[in-house]
Amino acid sequence: MTRPFLALLLAGAMLAGCASYSVAPLSAPSDVLKTPDVSILSTDAQKIDRPYLTPQSIDLNQPLTPNALAVIAVIENPDLKAQRAKAGVTDAQAFAARLLPDPTFGANFDKILAGPDVFNAFGAQLGFDLNAIRTARVTRESGEAAKRQVRLDMAWAEWQTAGQARLLGVRILALTEQFSIAREGAASAERLFAAAQRAAGRGDIAAADLDTRRQSLIDATDKARTAERDLVAARGELNKTLGLPPEVELRLAPSADPAVPPDSAKLVAQALERRLDLQALRAGYGVAEADLHKAVLEQFPNLSLTIAGARDTANNYTLGPAVGFTLPLWNRNRGNIAIAKATREQLKAEYEARLFQTRAEIDTAVKGVMALRRQRAELTGQLPALQKYADATQRAAKRGDISPATAETALQAIRDRRLALLQIDQQIAEQTIALELLSGGPSEGWTR
Repeated sequence: MTRPFLALLLAGAMLAGCASYSVAPLSAPSDVLKTPDVSILSTDAQKIDRPYLTPQSIDLNQPLTPNALAVIAVIENPDLKAQRAKAGVTDAQAFAARLLPDPTFGANFDKILAGPDVFNAFGAQLGFDLNAIRTARVTRESGEAAKRQVRLDMAWAEWQTAGQARLLGVRILALTEQFSIAREGAASAERLFAAAQRAAGRGDIAAADLDTRRQSLIDATDKARTAERDLVAARGELNKTLGLPPEVELRLAPSADPAVPPDSAKLVAQALERRLDLQALRAGYGVAEADLHKAVLEQFPNLSLTIAGARDTANNYTLGPAVGFTLPLWNRNRGNIAIAKATREQLKAEYEARLFQTRAEIDTAVKGVMALRRQRAELTGQLPALQKYADATQRAAKRGDISPATAETALQAIRDRRLALLQIDQQIAEQTIALELLSGGPSEGWTR
C-alpha cells in the first residue's frame, strides 16, 4: 500500500502546480464607455511617475492645465491601455523563455500470449531535450530584449499621446479666440451689407459696391463657420485622446508662452540620446542578434538523452541511456540562419533610416518655428499703425466727418490682423510641442 500511496501523493503534488482556467468575458459596452471615476483618476494622477509629467490631483470641473491634460491622456487613453496589456504578454513570453522544457516519459507493457517464457514484458523511458539547455541563454536574451523593446515602445507612445493632448489643448484655446473674433467680423460684415443694401435701394451706391459687400459677408461668414467646425473637431479629438465620453465639456487653463528652440544640431544630439523609439529600435536589433545566435547554435546536432529501463519475457532487467541527434547533412538550419541574418540587416537599415528621418524632421521643424516667429514680429509691428488709424476713423465717424462704414472697415482690418496673429501664435505653439515630441523631451531640457 505504501508505493501506490506515494505515487498518489506525487501525482497530487504535480497537479497542484498546474494552472487553472476561468472564464473572463468581455466587459459590457456601457461599462467601457462610461466616464472614468474622477476620484480614482485623481489618485492615479497623484502617483504618476514620468520624467515629463508632474503628479497632481485632477478635477474635471476646474480648468485643466497642459500638464493635467497630459496626465489624463497617459492614464486613460484606450490605445495606451491596450499597449500596456501587450507589455504584459511580452513579460509572459520573456518568462516562458527562461523555462526549460519538461522531460518526457513513456511506458510500454507487452503481455505474453505464447512461447516458452512466462513473464510479461514492460519498460519505461525518461527523455531530456539537451538542445534546449544549449540554447537557453540566447533564448533568454531574446526574450529580455523583446520585453525591453515593447516597454520602450509603450513609453514612446505615452510620450506622443501626452504631447498630442497638450497640442490639442493649445489648439482649442487658440480656436476659441479665433472663433470669437471671426463672429465679430461676420456680425460687422452683416451690418455693412445691410447698410449697403439700403443705400443701393436709394440709388446712393452702385451694384458693384453692393456685390463687394456681399462677397465680404460671405468670406467673413465662412471664416466663422470654419473656426467653429475646427473647434468642435478639436474638442472631440481631445476627449477621444483623454478617453472621455464626447459629452464631457472640459475647461482649459491658458498655457505658458512657447520656448524659443535652440539650433537643430543641439536638438538632434538630444534626440539621439533621449528618443525612446530609437532605444526601442536598438532593443529590437538586440532581439535579432540573439535570434541569429540561436539559429547558428541550432545548426549543430540536436541532442536528446533518454534513460530507459525494461524487463523482457525471460525476466531479464535492463537499464541504460540512449542518445539521439539529427545528422547535419542537408539542412543544417541554413534557411533559418539566412532569415535571421536578413532580419538583422533589415532592422539595421530601419534604425539608420530613422536616424536620418529624425535629423531632417527636427531641422525642418526648427526652421518652420523660426520663420513663424519672424512673421509674428512683422505682423505685430504693423498693429500700432492700424490701431491708430482705426481710432482716428472712429473719432471722425462720431463727428460725422466720414461714414460709419469707413470706420467699420478700419475696425475689420484690425480684426483681420488679430485673427492672423492668433493663427500664427497657434502654429508656433503647436510646432513647438511637435518639436518637443521630435526631440524626445520637454522644452525645459533644451537649455541643458
